Amino acid sequence: MRKRSVTLDGHSTSVSLEDPFWSELVKLAEARGQSLNALIAGIDRTREPATNLSSALRLFVLAELRRKISPV
Repeated sequence: MRKRSVTLDGHSTSVSLEDPFWSELVKLAEARGQSLNALIAGIDRTREPATNLSSALRLFVLAELRRKISPV
């Protein structure tokens, strides 16, 4: 687990994520033609209020990987 700094809407914050989740976030941002900060900001805006940002990022990565494995 590593703590990383990101900028969301002009404000710095930190998230704690395992390297495999971080690597997938980087790949997803590249595939979407977005900066990593833009992708994370979008996830932050749509997460449930009771879910912390680190958990929301993990859940996003999991959902994207599941979608790739079995697209509907």
